[in-house]
Amino acid sequence: MTFLEEILAKKAQEVADMPLEKVELDRQKPYFYNFLQANKEAVQLIAEVKRASPSKGAINLDVDPVAQAKSYEKAGAGAISVLTDQAFFKGDIEDLRAVAEAVSIPVLCKDFIISEKQLIRAKNAGASIVLLIVSALSEDDLATLYKQAVALDLEVLVEVHNEVELEVAERLGAKLIGVNNRDLHSFVVDIAVSERVAKQFSRTDACYISESGIREPADVARVAKNYQVVLVGEALMRAENVEQAASKLKVSRV
Repeated sequence: MTFLEEILAKKAQEVADMPLEKVELDRQKPYFYNFLQANKEAVQLIAEVKRASPSKGAINLDVDPVAQAKSYEKAGAGAISVLTDQAFFKGDIEDLRAVAEAVSIPVLCKDFIISEKQLIRAKNAGASIVLLIVSALSEDDLATLYKQAVALDLEVLVEVHNEVELEVAERLGAKLIGVNNRDLHSFVVDIAVSERVAKQFSRTDACYISESGIREPADVARVAKNYQVVLVGEALMRAENVEQAASKLKVSRV
């Protein structure tokens, strides 16, 4: 099995045992898309709280998610991503809940979402953005989950890995489209993926996000022409001075 197949098999078991919660929490954060439309002069940052990954193993298991998130917010991050998958990334929905309560900027629930149960759980934990991965879902299931998320007043980051998946995301009408430089089957990372896929961008109303493999300002500069946002996790989780490292990733697009 590939990494993605293994993760999705485990996720299906997890979701089967997950209760269907009632929607309890109204939106408490500003809309990330609106923030991006108003701040186009520089590449914006989604800074990630990420304890571990299947390919790298432990990254920072002892992190204080709230302290990390507050450093991100102080550094000017536009949003914070929180890994909530336990089996492969050592995350927790309680990490997301704690972060959402501690910061005023939008919070992204980063998980392999395959069910409305997960959407509602994320919303109730304080997420204002959720991730839907094209390669993890059929196009029909993607469309259904997208509509359910929008109905819950959640913004949706639709993640793609190649030009074919990009067409699916653009056809869906997604306003936030992420291009992941990491192949979810092999977990190989190459920023050239973002450069290649950008040649096929066709939506003028969408905001495009380059994800994975971004470590320093030079990496951001490589994608700054076509991407309004970068999502960075590992480099910030390993940084000695989190706030300084995050601040340096704000690269001008002008």
